[in-house]
Amino acid sequence: MRAGGGEPRNAPRTPHKDSGVLVIGLGRFGSAIAATLDRLGQDVLAVERSPELVAQWSGRIPLVEADAVNPEALEQLGARDFPVAVVGVGSYLEASVLITGNLVDIGVPQIWAKAISSEHARILQRIGAHHVVLPEADAGARVAHLVSGKMLDYIEVEDGFTVVKMRPPKETQGFTLAQSKVRERYGVTIIGVKSPGIDFQYATDGTRISANDLIIVGGHADLLERFAARP
Repeated sequence: MRAGGGEPRNAPRTPHKDSGVLVIGLGRFGSAIAATLDRLGQDVLAVERSPELVAQWSGRIPLVEADAVNPEALEQLGARDFPVAVVGVGSYLEASVLITGNLVDIGVPQIWAKAISSEHARILQRIGAHHVVLPEADAGARVAHLVSGKMLDYIEVEDGFTVVKMRPPKETQGFTLAQSKVRERYGVTIIGVKSPGIDFQYATDGTRISANDLIIVGGHADLLERFAARP
């Protein structure tokens, strides 16, 4: 029986209170998170109100058919026992806000919520979501950085600090980090180096960069753009 009027369908396994993750909504965003966490061996429970999506994911990840807009449904499936909850419902703003508010009310320590616009994100933050993710905007910004230069991967961590994987500029090739003085000249730090056929190595002053290497560089996004623009 579906939650919202009775017991949730598919009784969840009991989560470990220190590690369980509750994922609400099995669209592309939520299902990717739930499936990845499950594959990594994390305790995860997915919640979905659509019978079609429940049938699609049944037997693949731990899940329950329930409507998380209903506070009683969250109580029945033990949502307050999870230290982390992810609200993957983004397209339906009202449902997203109500579910996030329900999780705030029962005191879930860490709430991650998907937003589809900056206005949506502000609402989620105001009602108590600890982390708000704008997948399409984040992906668009990331792809823009990748197609604009030598960057092969781009991850913005927080407050502008970013980590990138890129090809080394010519002025660093054949020199050690101490010799090229990248940090002094550009304000970014080469964290590590991946040479062909050799395992990743953390960088030191004595690390020598070659033309075929990949380098992992950290720093403010603007400074990394300047460094990556070097020939």
